[in-house]
Amino acid sequence: MILAATTNESLAHTSNYLIYSAMAVYLLAFFAHMAEWILGSRSKVARTAAALTADAAQQDGAGTVRVQVAKEGGGTAVLERPKVVTRSSSGNRDVPDGPGAAGGDVKGDLYGRIAVSFTVLAFLVEAGGVLTRALSVQRAPWGNMYEFNITFSTVAVGVYVTLLALKKNVRWLGLPLVTSVLLDLGLAVTVLYTASDQLVPALHSYWLWIHVSTAIFCGAVFYVGAVATLLYLFRDRYEAKLAEGGKPGNFATSVLERLPAAASLDKFAYRVNAAVFPLWTFTIIAGAIWAGDAWGRYWGWDPKEVWSFITWVAYACYLHARATAGWKGRKAATLALLAFGCWLFNYYGVNIFVNGKHSYAGV
Repeated sequence: MILAATTNESLAHTSNYLIYSAMAVYLLAFFAHMAEWILGSRSKVARTAAALTADAAQQDGAGTVRVQVAKEGGGTAVLERPKVVTRSSSGNRDVPDGPGAAGGDVKGDLYGRIAVSFTVLAFLVEAGGVLTRALSVQRAPWGNMYEFNITFSTVAVGVYVTLLALKKNVRWLGLPLVTSVLLDLGLAVTVLYTASDQLVPALHSYWLWIHVSTAIFCGAVFYVGAVATLLYLFRDRYEAKLAEGGKPGNFATSVLERLPAAASLDKFAYRVNAAVFPLWTFTIIAGAIWAGDAWGRYWGWDPKEVWSFITWVAYACYLHARATAGWKGRKAATLALLAFGCWLFNYYGVNIFVNGKHSYAGV
C-alpha cells in the first residue's frame, strides 16, 4: 500500500514536470512563430493585395498570375506564381490565397518549420504529462478543471498537428494556437491546479471515458473553427476595403494579406464546425444517459446541461444560417463566434462560478 502510494506520488510529480517542460517548449515555438511573421513582413507579400485590384494583375493562358511590383531605384519587376483562386461566400470577389506567414521569405519559412517542430515536441511532452497524470490516479485524466485544461490543450494541438500531417494549409493557425495553449496551461498550473485525487462517486463510470473525452475533442475542434472564423472576419474586411479602393494600414497589409483568402477561411471554419457538430450532439446524449445512471433522471436542468444545450442550439443556428442565402458570410460568422462563446462559458463559467451537480472544478 505504501509502495503504491509512493509510486502514484512520483508519477504525479513527473506529470507536473512534463507539463512545465511542455510550456517551455511551447514558448520556444511561440518565439519561432513570431520570427516567422516578422521576417515574412519584410518580403514582397503585397502580391496578394495587388491581385485584388482590377489593374494590378493580368492572367495569361497558362493560368499564371503576373503582378507588377515597383522596384527600388525605379522600374518594375514581374512576379509570377500559380493562381490560387477561391470565391467568397457573397460571390462577388475572386481572390488568391495569401503566401502564408513566411510571406515567401526563406528565413521566415525556416523559422516556421522550426516552430512546427517545437510544437510537435511540446505536444508529445504534454501528452506524456497527461498520461502520467492518469497513471498516478489510475483513472481518466479529466476529473477536475486542471486535468480538463491540460487534456483540452493537448487535444487542440493534436488536431492542429493532424491537419498539418494531412497536408492542410493551416500553418497560419500556429501562432494563435500556441499563444492560447500557453495561456491555458498558465491558468491550469496557477489557478486551477488540483493535486491528484480520486473521483467523487458520481463520476465512477465508464461513461466518463465516453462523455468527457468527446466533449474535450469537440471543444478542441470548435476552438480551431473559432480561430478561423475570427481571422475570416478580419480578412474579409481587409479584402472589402481593397475592393472599394481603400488603403488598409501597414500592419493590416503586412499581416492579413498573408492569410488564406476570406473565402478559404470561411469554408475551413464551416467544414470543421459542421464535421464535429454531430459528435457534440452525441456528447449531450451520452451525458443524458450517464445522468440517468448516476442520478436517476436523464435531464434535470442542471446549469451544465442547460448551457450544453444552449451551445448545441447556437451551433445549429449557425449551420442553418449557412444554408440560408441571407445569412451567409459575416452574419453567419458572428453566430459561430457567439456559439463558441457559449461553449467557453459552459467550460469555464459554469464549472467555476455556478453551483450544480457538475461542480467538479476543484478550485
